[in-house]
Amino acid sequence: MTQTFTHLGPYSDWVGAAQALHLAAPMAAPGQATQARVREVLGFSHMLEEPQDVRVERRWQRAGVAGEEISWWVGYGPRTHAWLLKPAGVTGRLPAVVALHDHGGFKYFGKEKIADGPDETPPILTTFRAESYGGRAFANVLAQAGFAVLVPDTFLWGSRRFPLETIPAGPRAVAETWRSWWFQAGWPQEDIVAYNAAASQHEDVVERYCAVLGTSLAGVVSYEDRVAANYLAARADVDPARLGCIGLSGGGCRAALLGATSQHIAATVIVGMMSTYAGLLDSHVESHTWMLFPHGWARYGDWTDLTACRAPMPLLVQYDLQDELFSEAGMRAAHERLAAHYAAVGQPDHYRGEFYPGLHKFDQDMQAAAFRWLGQRLAPA
Repeated sequence: MTQTFTHLGPYSDWVGAAQALHLAAPMAAPGQATQARVREVLGFSHMLEEPQDVRVERRWQRAGVAGEEISWWVGYGPRTHAWLLKPAGVTGRLPAVVALHDHGGFKYFGKEKIADGPDETPPILTTFRAESYGGRAFANVLAQAGFAVLVPDTFLWGSRRFPLETIPAGPRAVAETWRSWWFQAGWPQEDIVAYNAAASQHEDVVERYCAVLGTSLAGVVSYEDRVAANYLAARADVDPARLGCIGLSGGGCRAALLGATSQHIAATVIVGMMSTYAGLLDSHVESHTWMLFPHGWARYGDWTDLTACRAPMPLLVQYDLQDELFSEAGMRAAHERLAAHYAAVGQPDHYRGEFYPGLHKFDQDMQAAAFRWLGQRLAPA
């Protein structure tokens, strides 16, 4: 009997037809062949991956953290702005982490969602962090724990966001109706909420441009994150052999892509962004960013296979059991598949999966566990 899918109705048998034709999500084993295939599918990975025209914009010290605002050019569009945070007064080479902001349907800000800079936190970010991050800027806490932490904006967010006037009238009109229904209801700073709604609709337009240009949103974002990682690895105050990355949700998606494609990354933490592709079917496809679906990847492997392609590189995945963006079955299947990959390369202890109660989040208990794990994995040899 054909399974009925909520969003497909009479087209539910289309799933089986597609799987039979393309062998959707076969098992792609870790190793150089899968790593090369990932880069090829992403389609934005055969070019200079170094920051151009790097500038230090300003410096500050706050709550035991020394900060720098840095900007660079990636070769197109506005300049990327990033914050480098590290413990104040500490000298020598530090272990380092690229902290990756989430998607969140919230593109007006990027780095500011997970880090405190020199200015006061806008009210909307206080609301946002309370829902997603246990009410705090986790990048600063990570810096206080002894890491150099780079928090870059990426394509579509913050300093890299599209101006509102470039978003076509159609998506903006749809977004206005959508926002009146539920989008970020009750949040302060209505002008920012309105931008976020329009930008969420605009992502589909950007992905169409990516398809015409032979790439994907995942490919462009991953390229820009590699530029950031390469900048961090080259700093005199960073030990390039002890570099990790971490992120929640869309940031976890970015962490998976960065860990898969950057040889600088020695440990990856993914929070709230792990499922098998099969586990997304029925009711968990519609709510996700295009970053999770690089064009054509499912013909070669599963999302878990992309994530594990550099095994035995240490990997921590944190799962929220009541995560509204994933099924528990899909998350547990992903856990088993990741564990199998690491067992197959002879290092089962290099993968750790942790399951937490609650909805989609990276709360303070999860942060503490993740920071301990990074400290262990990025300790001096």
